Amino acid sequence: MTSKRRQLAIAIVAVLLIGGAIAYLAPWQPPQQQQSQRGKRGAGAGAPGEAVPVLASAARSADVPVYLDGVGTARALNTVTVRPQIDGKLISIAFREGQDVEKGYVLAKIDPTIYQALYDQAVAKKAQDEAQLANARLDLERYTRLAASNAINKQQVDTQRALVNQLEAQVKADQAAMENAKAVLDYTNVTAPISGRVGLRLVDEGNIVKPSDANGIVVINQIRPISVLFNLPQQDLPEINRGLGEGALPVDALRADGKSALDKGTVVVVDNQVDQTTGTVRLRAEFPNADLQIWPGQFVNVRLLIDTRRNVVVVPTAAVQRGPSGTFVFVVTPEDTVVTRPITVSQQDDVQSVIASGLTTGERVITSGFARLTEGSKVQVTNADEYVPPAPAAGTERQQRKGGGRGKQGEGKGKGAGAGAPQSKQDAGAPPGKTP
Repeated sequence: MTSKRRQLAIAIVAVLLIGGAIAYLAPWQPPQQQQSQRGKRGAGAGAPGEAVPVLASAARSADVPVYLDGVGTARALNTVTVRPQIDGKLISIAFREGQDVEKGYVLAKIDPTIYQALYDQAVAKKAQDEAQLANARLDLERYTRLAASNAINKQQVDTQRALVNQLEAQVKADQAAMENAKAVLDYTNVTAPISGRVGLRLVDEGNIVKPSDANGIVVINQIRPISVLFNLPQQDLPEINRGLGEGALPVDALRADGKSALDKGTVVVVDNQVDQTTGTVRLRAEFPNADLQIWPGQFVNVRLLIDTRRNVVVVPTAAVQRGPSGTFVFVVTPEDTVVTRPITVSQQDDVQSVIASGLTTGERVITSGFARLTEGSKVQVTNADEYVPPAPAAGTERQQRKGGGRGKQGEGKGKGAGAGAPQSKQDAGAPPGKTP
């Protein structure tokens, strides 16, 4: 028992000695300096009355286009698989793969020997029957004169007239046979039925080709202009039909970034029924495709301009906040204090939002620096576009150039900060196919 008490006493003494040493070695500071350091540490959390630095932007009035977005598939305006119309040996190919050809361009040639002989036979047969017809007509004239003097009976004249009519019909048949043989002979030249771009060659020279060949000789696609098929939700059909009733609806084919346009076209037709399996309606748009930026079979993002909202209030989307009570913004008052304002957003994208109610043109809304904001907080707007550089003082030319350079940089930032973008249609609970 005595041993345990001795150990406890030793431990207590050791703790006291260590605490005294720490207190002795710690640097002493005056009370004023300690309060100053505590004030510096508290400044990061926002001292009472200190202005919070923020970025702000003024609500403005603008005309905002309303788009319907979809994904489509590009298709050639016309597609033709070129097949021979007669049997024969392919003796030459007259096109290069990927070549643009005009309608009537000779693509290939089939051996014409047999078909030339058939045409020559038809020409000869017609000449033979024409000679017989000429002789029969002369006999008919003679018989007609003899019958007038009763030298021969009238039956012989009627028989000769019938022979002339028969030979005339035979000559007409020969003419038809000759034209048919000529058409078949012309089929030995395989020509392009439409203007367009040829694809890969599907048969080589020396092969025997037939009209029944499945592949044909080559495929021609008309890609100037080109069409794009895309689907939109059936909920948008009333707006689409209304827009078509007012005029052509413009369509943009977008690049992969979804911002810049590959080409601009118009809606040509809306399908006459809704696909019940998907609840969508199919549309076809045509694009000039002058620069060949759209290719058959390519997936294309399309943006259909359905309407334009005139003189609406818009703010950067970064200013729109969401809370338990709905959407709101922080409005900067003329006294540079913050007021929370509930708003109604009728349309927005990743750049700007259309405000249906709650804001007026010219009011400033905060776009960055929300972490330390509360109702009534004092703020300091530090936007680059609101910075006005002071006039350069009289000095050296080098100093004036430096001042001018800083002013240009501030101006450039201001231009970038206020950039806007077209809007895509977005409402609360908007159906698929409308840009969020």
